[in-house]
Amino acid sequence: MKKKHIINFSALLLGLMCLNVQGVQAKPNYIEAPALSKVIKTSVGEVKQGEIQIPLITWGADVRTIYANGNARTTRNSSIFDNLGLKLRLKREDDFKRQIENYLSGKSPYLRGTLGMINMASEVLSKDARTKPIVIYQLSESAGGDALVVKKGINSAKDLRGKTIALQAYGPHVDYLAKILLDAGLSMSDVKLRWLADLTGTDNSPMAAMYESNIDAVLVIIPDALALTSGGNVGTGSEDSVLGARILLSTKTANRIIADVYAVRADYYKSHTAKVKNFVHGLMMARDDVKRIIANKASDSKNYRGLMRTSAEVLLDSAEALPDAEALYTDANHVDHNGNVKFFTQKNYSRNFSRRNTEIQSALVQIGLLSRSTELAKADWNFADFTQGLSSVGVAEAPRFNEREVASIVAKKQQQDTLADGELFSFEVFFKPNQNSFPVDLYKDAFSRVISLASTYGGAIIAIEGHSDPLGYLKQKKKGSSEVVLKRVKQSAKNLSLTRSNAVRSAVIEFAKAQNILLDESQFATVGHGIGKPKNGMCAAEPCAPKTDAEWRDNMRVEFRIIQVEAEASVFQPL
Repeated sequence: MKKKHIINFSALLLGLMCLNVQGVQAKPNYIEAPALSKVIKTSVGEVKQGEIQIPLITWGADVRTIYANGNARTTRNSSIFDNLGLKLRLKREDDFKRQIENYLSGKSPYLRGTLGMINMASEVLSKDARTKPIVIYQLSESAGGDALVVKKGINSAKDLRGKTIALQAYGPHVDYLAKILLDAGLSMSDVKLRWLADLTGTDNSPMAAMYESNIDAVLVIIPDALALTSGGNVGTGSEDSVLGARILLSTKTANRIIADVYAVRADYYKSHTAKVKNFVHGLMMARDDVKRIIANKASDSKNYRGLMRTSAEVLLDSAEALPDAEALYTDANHVDHNGNVKFFTQKNYSRNFSRRNTEIQSALVQIGLLSRSTELAKADWNFADFTQGLSSVGVAEAPRFNEREVASIVAKKQQQDTLADGELFSFEVFFKPNQNSFPVDLYKDAFSRVISLASTYGGAIIAIEGHSDPLGYLKQKKKGSSEVVLKRVKQSAKNLSLTRSNAVRSAVIEFAKAQNILLDESQFATVGHGIGKPKNGMCAAEPCAPKTDAEWRDNMRVEFRIIQVEAEASVFQPL
C-alpha cells in the first residue's frame, strides 16, 4: 500500500507497505517548510449545523472514537455517543493541512493531531478569535510506533550535533526530535533539517532519504525503522536496510513525547460546551470499554471482532486487516481519566500540557514554523464531572519493569563494562568527602532533571552509578599494605559507592513524592563502581593518582545514565 500519511503506523503494517526504495533511482525531493500561516489561505466560515464531522487519523487511539460511535461512521442508535445526545459523522483525514482547511471553513469544529501539530497550526488558527483552538482531550501517547534511525557513528543523542536529519514537514516528529535534542543539551539549530512531503510509502519520505549519503538520521514510523535496520537490529545493507543503520530511540522508550489530542474551535466550544463535554466523556468511556474488550477478546469475540472489523475498514481500508488494526492499537499508550487529569492539571508534572507547549513552541519558533510563541488554550474541565461510567478512575499504574531482570541486566552490564551501550543521556552530580546524604536544597536541579527524564523516557532504565575516591586506596598501596588490606579497602569503597547511589535513588523518589509525582520505582537501578572507574582514568590495572585537588574531587560523584533496553524483552513489560 503506497499512501501518504502524516501520523504513525503499527509495526505489523510492514507487510502492507511493500516499499522497496533501493530499487528506485529517483532522489528524494526535499521541500521548504514555511510556517503554516504562510501556507494555509482558507477563509473562516461558520460551523455547519446538524450532524457534526469528526476527523480521525490512522492511529490506534482512534479505535475508541469508532467504538463510541457504535462501530460505525455515522452515530448508531444506543451507542455511547448516541446515549450522550450526539450525532456525529467520522471521517478519516490524514492530511493535516486539509484538516486545518476543513476546520477553518466550518466543515468540522474539531481538529485531530499530535500536540506538536496543533502547536504548528496555532498561529494560523488564532488569527480569527472564532477558530482559536482549545485542546479538550488527550487520547494517547505514542508507545512504539515512531523511531529515530541513525547511521554508524551516532551512539547517543549528543552525537547528533552537526548531523543532517530528514523528517516529514508538518508531521508528528518535529517535536519528537526537538525534545530528544533538548535532553541531550542540544537545540534544533545544532542540526541540519531536511524536509519531505510524505511520512511513508513514497520516494519523498524519510525512509527514502536514509539511502542518501548526505543524510545521517531520519525520523520514521516503526515499519520503516525495522526495514532500515534489518528487523530492528543493525542494517546489513541487504534488502531494504542501510548498512550500519540502527534505531537510536523509539517511542517504546520515549513514550511520553508524542501526545495525541483533540482540539475544538473556540466559537463552537462556547456555544456548544455541553456537546463538547459529552464528546470527551464518551471518549473516556470508550477507552475503558475498548481496553476491556481487547483484554478479553477470547471470551468476548463478538464485540472484539465487530470493533476491529469496523476499525480496520475505517482506518486501513480493509475490514479483514484485524491483526493490523489491533497492532495500531497496541502501539499507543491509551491515556485514561487519571492521565488526562495529570496532563491538564498537575502543575508539577514535567510532561504536562503547559510545559510541553513551552518546549514545542520554543523549538518551532527556532526553526521558523512559528513566528512567535502563541498561547494554546485548554478546556476548563472539572474532571470530576467525567467519572460516571468509568472503571479506570483512581486505578494506579502498574510497574512497567521487572525489577529482578533490571538488576540482572545492569549487573551484567557492569561486569562487562557495557553500561554505556544503549545510553541515551547521562550527567553527574558531585558530593563532598564523607558525604552520605543528598539534601534537596543542594541537588534540586539534578533531581528535577532525573524526574523529567524518567517521565519522558518511561521505557528506559535509569542507572544511578556511585563512584568513590581512590586516594585512600592508593595511599595504602604506597605504604606497602598487604593484599588483604588492599582488597578490604577496595570492597569498602565499592560498598560505600553503592550506599551513596541507593541514597540518591531514595532522595529522588522522596523529592518526587513531595511534589505529588509518583515515579515508577522499578525503572531505577543502582550500581556501585567503587574506585574502578575514576574520572582521571586507570594507570595499568590501578586507578591513576589524582594530581590536583580538582581531580581528587571529581572522583566523588554519582552518575545518572538513561539506558535504552528495548532489546531486553524480559525486562520491559508493555502495558
